[in-house]
Amino acid sequence: MTQRKRIDSWLSDMDGVLVHEGRPVPGADEFIKRLSESGKRFKVLTNNSIYTRRDLAVRLAGAGLDVPAESIFTSALATAQFLDDQRPGGSAYVIGEAGLTTALHEVGYILTDLDPDYVVLGETRTYSFTQITRAIRLIEGGARFIATNPDPIGPSTEGSLPACGAVAAMITKATGVEPYFVGKPNPRMMRSALNEIDAHSETTAMIGDRMDTDIVSGMEAGLFTILVLTGVTQRHEIDRYPYRPSLVVDSVADLIDLI
Repeated sequence: MTQRKRIDSWLSDMDGVLVHEGRPVPGADEFIKRLSESGKRFKVLTNNSIYTRRDLAVRLAGAGLDVPAESIFTSALATAQFLDDQRPGGSAYVIGEAGLTTALHEVGYILTDLDPDYVVLGETRTYSFTQITRAIRLIEGGARFIATNPDPIGPSTEGSLPACGAVAAMITKATGVEPYFVGKPNPRMMRSALNEIDAHSETTAMIGDRMDTDIVSGMEAGLFTILVLTGVTQRHEIDRYPYRPSLVVDSVADLIDLI
């Protein structure tokens, strides 16, 4: 594919790249170990806004992957940064869990259902019709509509679950207001992660398993993009897209020698 540039920093998706259905992808432990030993800066990215970065570090450790909490960046953190940039010290009505509410508290946001500046929709295991109704009425009253990510479904042991993008579509249908999605494939999330590790796009690689989120957002942020085939997108599907990754490999195990 495209000629590989020198890679000084790494961004990696989590699900489908490092872990799959709660289990480590073969070679992921050695990949993370090699990254840590190299001293190169890296971030593990996820659109999941349910958990705090500390929660995710513990979950990854349970899968045998030693990723420091500060090396994890979520759509909840990206959303909190975005709102802090746009309207410091603002207020929000939040549908979400600890990952999102903690991130907003940490940037000084007030969480309220009384005339908030924003309605912020994230992931939760149990979407409440009462909360969704309240969100609709607040948006009708003038609150700005933000969502952590556009993913329509999420996985579970029983099958697919409606996720942030699906619930956002319902709220949009009721209000006529489209949300601003902060997480992937918005390249803003990539740029926020780059800023956190003081990295430059021209010497950073983005590893992902989805052409429609990881690869397109990495490409739009100017990164060297690497598609692994351990998650959603399979090799025969790549040519369906009008853009291509810089490199395609079977798994992160094939990237260890590039570090």
